[in-house]
Amino acid sequence: MRIGIVGLPNSGKTTIFNVLTGGSAPTTAYAGGTFQVNTAVTPVPDPRVDALSRMYRPKKTTYARVEYADIAGLSGAEAGRREVSLSGELINAIANNDALLHVVRAFENEAVPHPLETVDPARDIAMLDAELTLSDLGKIENRLERLEASLKRGKGFPTYEDDKAEFELLSRLQPHVEQGLPLRDVDLTAEEEKRLRGFQFLSAKPILIVLNLGDEGDPPPIDYPHQKSAVTWMRGRLEMDIAQLTDEEERAVFMEEYGLTELSAARLVRQSYDLLGRMNFFTVGEDEVRAWEVRAGATALECAGAIHTDLARGFIRAEVVSYDDLMQAGSYAAARSQGKVRLEGKEAIIHDGDIIVVRFNV
Repeated sequence: MRIGIVGLPNSGKTTIFNVLTGGSAPTTAYAGGTFQVNTAVTPVPDPRVDALSRMYRPKKTTYARVEYADIAGLSGAEAGRREVSLSGELINAIANNDALLHVVRAFENEAVPHPLETVDPARDIAMLDAELTLSDLGKIENRLERLEASLKRGKGFPTYEDDKAEFELLSRLQPHVEQGLPLRDVDLTAEEEKRLRGFQFLSAKPILIVLNLGDEGDPPPIDYPHQKSAVTWMRGRLEMDIAQLTDEEERAVFMEEYGLTELSAARLVRQSYDLLGRMNFFTVGEDEVRAWEVRAGATALECAGAIHTDLARGFIRAEVVSYDDLMQAGSYAAARSQGKVRLEGKEAIIHDGDIIVVRFNV
C-alpha cells in the first residue's frame, strides 16, 4: 500500500511524513515549486501482531507495511498568484499512489508564512481538488478525441466495440469533472473501474485530509461530503517532536501532558485501510508471526496467493480461526478442541484478523 502526501508549500507535509515514518527529513520552510519525492516504508502498528508474538515467541515478527511518499513541487502559489498548478512530473508522482493524504495547514506561524498569505483550510482544499480534477479532465478530453477518430473507422475495425464502450464511459464522466467534482464520487461497476484503471485519475483516488494544527486550538469545521474520503486532524510539529524522543518514559510524560492516548500514525493508517478497503490476516508459528495486507473481503484463495503463488496453485483447504477466538482459547490446539478452527474452501471469505493455515499440494 502506497500513500502519497500532498499539500501546499509550508503546510507541514514533511512534518507529517516524519510522524508517520519515524524519520527525520528536514522540515525547513521553503517557497515551494521544487519537485522532490521522499519515500519511506514503515511497519503498520498492530497490537494483534504483538499479542500473537507473545503467544508464539517466534524467531521473526513481520508487520504489514505501508509506503509513504512525501511529494513536494506544487507550484504557482509561491509566485503571489492565488492559484496552484501541477507539473507533468508532479502529476505522475501523485498518480503512482493507491491513495492520497492531503496535509492542510491550520496553524498560524509568522516565521513560516503561508504562500497565499492567509490560513484558510477550506480554500486550500478546494484549490488542490480543482487541480486534481483539471488534470483528469485533460486526460478525458484527449482520450475522447482519439476514440472519436477511431470510431469513425467503422464497426469492422477490431477494437470498435471496446472503443465504443470506453467512449460512452468517458462521455458520462466528462460533465461530472467539468463541474469540478472528483471522480471518486461516481458510482462505477467493477468492470468500469477495471477499464479506467490505466488512466490513474487523480480525483478518483481515496483521499484523507489531515488538518495540521498548532500545539493549541481546536480543528476548524470542514464540510467535505465526498465518497472515499475522510477528514481528520493532528498536531504535526508536536507529534513529530514526541515521536523522535528515544526515552519511552519521557515520551509518555509529554503525551499525558497534551492529552494524547496514542500518536496519530496508527490512527491515520487505520483510516487509510478503511478508505482503501484493505485488511490484515495473519500466519503464525515458531518461525514467524506475520501480518499480510489484502483487500477487505478477500477469499481464502486470494490470501493463499498473497503468501505465495504456489499456495494458491496447489490450494486444497485453509484452516481458519479468528483472532478473538484464538486469544480467548489461549492456544491453537485449545481453539481446535473447542471447535473454533474451521476448514474452508477457496471461495470462503476471510475476515480482518483471521489466522489461516493453508493446506496445499504442488
